[in-house]
Formats: sequence, C-alpha cells, structure tokens
Amino acid sequence: MNKILLIDDEEKLRNLLARIITLEGFEVIQVGDLKSAAKKLDTAEFDVVLCDVKLPDGNGVDFLKTIKEKNPLIEVILLTAYGNIPDGVQAIKNGAFDYITKGDDNNKILPLLYKACDKVALSKRVQNLEQQVGKKYSFANIIGTSKEIKAAIDLAQKVAKTDTTVLILGDTGTGKEVFAQAIHQASSRHNRNFVAVNCSAFSKEILESELFGHKAGSFTGAMKDTKGLFEEAHNGTIFLDELGEMAIELQAKLLRVLETGEFLKVGETTPTKVNVRIIAATNKNLQEQIEQHQFRSDLYYRLSVFAIELPSLQDRKKDIPLLAKSFVEYFAAKSNKKELVLSPKYLKALEENSWKGNIRELKNIIERSIILCDGYILDIETLPIELQNYSAEGVKTMSAFSMMSIEKLHIQKVLNHTKGNKAEAARLLEIGIATLYRKIEEYKL
Repeated sequence: MNKILLIDDEEKLRNLLARIITLEGFEVIQVGDLKSAAKKLDTAEFDVVLCDVKLPDGNGVDFLKTIKEKNPLIEVILLTAYGNIPDGVQAIKNGAFDYITKGDDNNKILPLLYKACDKVALSKRVQNLEQQVGKKYSFANIIGTSKEIKAAIDLAQKVAKTDTTVLILGDTGTGKEVFAQAIHQASSRHNRNFVAVNCSAFSKEILESELFGHKAGSFTGAMKDTKGLFEEAHNGTIFLDELGEMAIELQAKLLRVLETGEFLKVGETTPTKVNVRIIAATNKNLQEQIEQHQFRSDLYYRLSVFAIELPSLQDRKKDIPLLAKSFVEYFAAKSNKKELVLSPKYLKALEENSWKGNIRELKNIIERSIILCDGYILDIETLPIELQNYSAEGVKTMSAFSMMSIEKLHIQKVLNHTKGNKAEAARLLEIGIATLYRKIEEYKL
C-alpha cells in the first residue's frame, strides 16, 4: 500500500481530500504545518507528499527542496489556492512532480498520485539494482585471504578514492577486470558508466573508431556521426584491457586524452572534451615493449602513476579452497544442484595443479566438474584427466584407458548414487561388501 503525507492547514479541505485518497486504497497521514510534516518524514517512509504552498510556518515550494535533499525518491505534488507562474517554475526546478491549483484541478489529483507512485516504484527498483551491482562488483566480492591478494586489494582500495590513472598488471585470468570494476564501484564515479574494451579484439582502424567515434563519411560505411567509448564513459571510467596490444599510432591519441582530456574523432577537426578516469591492464611487460619500440615510454609513465600487480594463482595457492567453494556454490545454484561437497582428493588435485590459466581456468574446470557430477560429492573423476593423474600419498597414477581407471570411476559413480551407502553400492555392483571395501582402499576412494 502506497503511503501519502498530506500537508494542508485547511482542516475541512484536508479531511475531505484524505477521505477521497483513502477510498482509492492509499494510506494517508495528515498534518497541518511544515514542522509536523518534517517530524513525520523523519520517523516514517512515504511515497508521495501532497503539500499546500502557503502554510502557517513556511512555504511549500521551499520545503519541497528540503524533502528532495533528504529523500530524493519521494515525489512531491504541490497544491495552491492562488496559482502563479513564478511559483510553478520554481517548484519544478526544486523537483516537484507537479504543481496544481486547488478546486480547478481536483480531478487531476488521483491520476497524478498513481503516476507519482509508479515513478517511485520504478526509482526504488533502479536503486535496488544499483545496490546489487555495487555489491556484486565490490572489493568484498574479491575472494582470498593470502597476503599476496590482500596487498593488491589494499592498494586498489586506496587508489579507488582518487581520480588517479591505474595500471593493473598480471597474467591472463588473474582478475584484472574484476579489480577495475571494484575500483570504479568504490570511487566517486560509481553512479556513472563503467566501459570496458579489449584492445586486442580489434584492428587498429576499428579500435580507433570504437574508442574515439567517427564523423559521417569519414570512411566507407560511416553513414552517421557515431560516439566512441570515451564519450560513453564521460564522467565515468573506461577500462582498457590488453593495452599492450594497442597499435603505437593509437597510443599517441590515448596520451593526448590523458594529458588534455581531448581527442579527435575519426574524420573530425574539432576536438571533443571528456572527463574520464582511465584504468588500463596488460599481461605484457611494457618496459620490454618500450625497448623493442612497440610501446611509447611517455604513455607508460603517464599510465603507471599507480600500478597494481595481481598475483598468479600459483603464487596464492592458499586461496584455492575458498575460490573453489565459491565457484561450486555459484555453478551448483545455476544447475539446480545443492549441497555439493568437494572430496579431499578433488581439493588436493586442485591445489597441486600449476594453473597456467589462473582463476579463469579454475572457474571453467569447476563448471565442467559440476556438469559431470552425478551425486553430491565432487571427486577427481569429474576433473580433466591431466588433473587426475597426480601422485600423492601413495595414489597410483593410472592411464585414462586402463581397466583400473574405468573400474575406479564406475565404483565412485555408484557410491555417489547411493550417497556413500556401501552395502547398497555392493548390491548394485553385484560384488561382496568385503570386495568393495578392498577396492575402496586400493583406489583411495
């Protein structure tokens, strides 16, 4: 039920209006002055305020500004017995939903209330989505307790509060875009656009047009003026991933944006000015590229004002169990599988892998495991064969094509099916319980 605050010093008119609105299904709270209204707004939540302009202790147009400053989602409809253009103009400037004259516009009140409530509901949904997005991309969602990842998070949190350009370094799959998103969400620009572009995904000519836009007729197929990603990111953040792949000719244009905030669109002669924070990332050694004349040294020094190096998964193996459990929960929920357990051997296999593809590789392998898992335990049989074939604690390395490997996999699947009930598993396998126990011991199941 939508809640309405009605402010009017004319008691009879206020009571009549309150009754009409209440009969439409709204909850109405009445007050006769601004002081009482302020108290109500401090202690309860309202969707819409219906407020007279002239009140004993102030002006409704001025009070409207106070309401919107404290409660921007509340919509305010102003009522006046003596409508005049200056008041109406000021009311709209102060954020009024509408400004109507008592008596003449009474038939407009209920339709306006419905429209105002619809707008409030939409605004609340948008705010809720923004909060969810903020939470999803916040630093709190970066998983890990190792000193290496904590050090990187600490640096990123400190620089997020500034407008400083950031260069994120690290191997493929270490989470560079996740860090860029978190920096953006923790910055004063979080309500503005975050625009990400992979510089390795385009040719030089297409990347230039994507980043800076183009003027109609500047090249074949350019039928109209087109905004680039820098314009889309105006007042927000642009994330340039795989920056080391950017052609050296384009690096000069990027340097100009960093130094002046201006750039030329393709085919344009008048510069476009933008206010954009730049976060760049690369898995390449830019200093080596400078020596090989593949990257501009002046651009490097402008970008590396604040550099953050992300550790590889190999360097933060302590975090593998936390990351694995998080991915299991995520993919299990997507697959409608609940309460999946990682077996000790499965976890050990993960911890012993070299993870050249880093977190991205771990995430992909766990998604594959969950697809293959028939029971409630994730065991090594659901891993790729190269991860299964490790030697530890006396486990015998087996070929994927050996009879032993096939037998082991089959016994594990039956145990998963019976949820660990060995007597039932032995019955289904048509072997004695003693034989099953021996096989379990032999294969370390």
